[in-house]
Amino acid sequence: MAICADETGREETLYEDVHSSSQHYSHSGGGGEQLAINELISNGSVVCAEALWDHVTMNDQKLGFKTGDVIEVMDATNREWWWGHVADGEGWFPASFVWGYIRQCRKRSDMFSEEQLRTIFGNIEDIYRCQKVFVKALEQKFNRERPHLSELGACFLEHACQLLQKMIDISLDGFLLTSVQKICKYPLQLAELLKYTHPQHRDFRDVEAALHAMKNVAQFINERKRRLENIDKIAQWQSSIKDWEGEDLLVRSSELIYSGELTLVTQPQAKSQQRMFFLFDHQLIYCKKDLLHRDMLYYKGRVDMDGLLVLDLEDRKDKDLHVSIRNAFRLHRGTMGESHLLCARKPQQKQRWLRVFAREREQVRLDQETGFSITELQRKQVMLNASKQQAAWKPKAHGRPYYLTCQKHPVLPASLPQQ
Repeated sequence: MAICADETGREETLYEDVHSSSQHYSHSGGGGEQLAINELISNGSVVCAEALWDHVTMNDQKLGFKTGDVIEVMDATNREWWWGHVADGEGWFPASFVWGYIRQCRKRSDMFSEEQLRTIFGNIEDIYRCQKVFVKALEQKFNRERPHLSELGACFLEHACQLLQKMIDISLDGFLLTSVQKICKYPLQLAELLKYTHPQHRDFRDVEAALHAMKNVAQFINERKRRLENIDKIAQWQSSIKDWEGEDLLVRSSELIYSGELTLVTQPQAKSQQRMFFLFDHQLIYCKKDLLHRDMLYYKGRVDMDGLLVLDLEDRKDKDLHVSIRNAFRLHRGTMGESHLLCARKPQQKQRWLRVFAREREQVRLDQETGFSITELQRKQVMLNASKQQAAWKPKAHGRPYYLTCQKHPVLPASLPQQ
């Protein structure tokens, strides 16, 4: 968040506004901040944090320190508790007890560069200014002497339209910020306001329209949050697949749309192979089950879904392979391009696959329209975490890829202390 020369005093004013409202923009251990910190740690950088409060503890697994102490952060993978080191030792400490205002971080140029501040705090100042304008608009429309005559619907309606336009520019991890998540409470507040607004009131139609618009905003935010949570699961799934080849799934995909077993018929001898297929946005992954341990999967290949045609085939004898096919469909690219013949066990399964292929194309179209994407930083971080977990896990004798929690340090504290 570089400060331009023609904006002298803006940062000071913003700081005073934030300070007077007692809003601490401290690190909560989630979203883009956590990704950025873990990226620095994984690259071998020394990450330090300044204590905002004293942390007094008698537990030998927790780290005690005083306000102003500089703590070396060694592990920030947990959202609430970090593992750190000071001169007297190391241990768990609450993430909310370190860091502070953007202004305070900017003072420590020895600890934070402008690029690091942009990565850590994102556009938090823009969010604050947007909310400040919204609050002022509400205050102007609120009739303090006769509250029942207030007309707030238009403010919410205008704010919702602005949010939908600006949401596209927010990075994916930005949807985990508390200030963004609070927007999802607006529909509940508007629904309560509409409940007690008389249909003949001048504000009734605006409140009704604002409620509908805010529901769309909340749905957009919740969907983005869900997709962000999905990328962790996808990274863990890829890490559990044996003999993986090629680029990571998250380079192009972010959603598992459907999975199931199909028969892959290959040329030239019309060889039939049972494979597990996993349809993601942009690509189809297929794996082979282990003969003894059926829940262990081996990577066998992938199909690029972009520009691919899905052809529904009738039950008949294939003229090229000279075999009878049932419940079949073909994935085909151009006249001389790649072609894959797949068969389902039942007609209902075939129809389900045809529907999810159409849904995959629709998902890709929506992501392009809304500007959905995963940053390189996010992809690297989740893949790094998944690979660390996979290396630390000890599967049982039969080799099942359990997603077991592996403690790198002593057990996490059960509750956060009071600040």
